Amino acid sequence: MPAQPAYDLLSLGEVLLRLDPGEGRVRTSRQFTAWEGGGEYNVARGARRCFGLRSGILTAFADNEIGRLIEDLILQGGVDTSLIKWVPYDGMGKRVRNPINFTERGFGVRGAKGSVDRGHSAASQIKPGDFDFDHLFGTLGCKWLHTGGIFAGLSESTAEITIQACEAAKKHGVTVSYDLNYRPSLWQERGGFAGSQALNRQLAPYVNVMIGVLSDEPPVSSSTPTDPTDIFATEDAKLRPMMLKLAAQYPNLHTIAATLRRVHTASVNDWGALCWHKGSFHRSRNYPRFDILDRIGAGDSFVAGLIHGLLVENDAQKAVDYGAAHGALAMTTPGDTSMATFPEVQKLAEGGDAKVQR
Repeated sequence: MPAQPAYDLLSLGEVLLRLDPGEGRVRTSRQFTAWEGGGEYNVARGARRCFGLRSGILTAFADNEIGRLIEDLILQGGVDTSLIKWVPYDGMGKRVRNPINFTERGFGVRGAKGSVDRGHSAASQIKPGDFDFDHLFGTLGCKWLHTGGIFAGLSESTAEITIQACEAAKKHGVTVSYDLNYRPSLWQERGGFAGSQALNRQLAPYVNVMIGVLSDEPPVSSSTPTDPTDIFATEDAKLRPMMLKLAAQYPNLHTIAATLRRVHTASVNDWGALCWHKGSFHRSRNYPRFDILDRIGAGDSFVAGLIHGLLVENDAQKAVDYGAAHGALAMTTPGDTSMATFPEVQKLAEGGDAKVQR
């Protein structure tokens, strides 16, 4: 890696055009707000806009007006687009197209609901050899690679290039973070949860920072809180031994982090985070009965704050605090990506309130 790497962070993943019906529903809406979003991309954008890291996105688009719209939205977020692979459009989208994500926010008893139209996307067809990782990591230089189970789960070829990217990152001393991010819709024809975990176990030896806990059991909803002094005491007690077991299995892992969420209604959740880092556990403050405008992307905003805390601050407690605060703030604004500032994140992480600022 060069002495002055060109990038602090590169994310490898698919970026979708999100069409948001606002307070309405997808099935009845006559107008939509356009956002860009994607599990891996959201991390790069949050890292750039809130925390000031030099970030870029490794993805692919069909070269048409929709692809150029997504590119323009990415540019507005300050993420470097020079590494995007542009694929000639076939005129109909029969061979290659750009993915669209229709997502409604939900409210009260009506949960958030997504309908993703991503078949034959350019990103799902990315394959080994499409990016020169030795050039990216060895010549240009990058401190951190982030990717995850959504991109790896798109196709056999994206699984292969995810492994290739992580292998190259390890070779060049680049820190690798990987968000397990299980999505049933991606795996319903490819082995379900067991299939996704088989791939994740292939990738785990190359990962340094794992988001989520790799296990053989699908994730379950949080239980009713039983400890009035700690709303996530039960979840904490369950996750700690799982994290320790995972760390013992994969000594390359120096950090394992997980968000804590309990859904009361679509617009009121409990929120927090737990992190194991180099032998010690760290918890964020709890956010009980937290009011939500749009929950999509909160976990990705958590990861952006976690990366900043580890990469820039070298402080695991700050990392989990900033991550949880950034994720909380992301849920107060529409769209997948955060609109928060670093001073806002710091204030909330330190116990700040929502009083008017003038």
